Amino acid sequence: MPEFKLTINDTKTGKSYNKVLDTDTFKRKKLHDKIPGDSIGLKGYELEITGGSDTSGFPMRSDIKGVAKRRALLTGGVGVTISRKGARIRKTVRGAEISLDTAQINLKIVKYGPKKLEELFGAKEEGKTEEKTEKKEEVKEEKKEEPSKKEEKPAEKKEEVKEEKPKEEKKDW
Repeated sequence: MPEFKLTINDTKTGKSYNKVLDTDTFKRKKLHDKIPGDSIGLKGYELEITGGSDTSGFPMRSDIKGVAKRRALLTGGVGVTISRKGARIRKTVRGAEISLDTAQINLKIVKYGPKKLEELFGAKEEGKTEEKTEKKEEVKEEKKEEPSKKEEKPAEKKEEVKEEKPKEEKKDW
């Protein structure tokens, strides 16, 4: 079975949750298809596929049919940044259908279930946030202990003394 990294976006709170899953639920699914949450462990939820990328990092686009990589001439949208008006760029993108080469899938919650997402994903997230805050506090304490360089007096300018080298006599050979 293929392994997918899921990024589930909660549109009400703006938070995203990550989950790694080995399943055939996404077989032959396309962008903007709806998936029941029961199949990925979110009972009562309904999710919509909004995007993704393959193992090489190329983004999926809904206007490219199939699963293959294509070098498309694009004017904007996913995977394209245009600096000039009217410019077009040829970029490699992946088709809209999920395949074995798909590494990451982005999902949006369309219908909410009885349990909150914090309850389903909460245990993992709390530990990470505590570790991050502890590390930040340690870094702040270390910075406070260092003496500041502003207290030091500026170095006095030393006069440069030029030493004269004795001239060598030219010898005729």
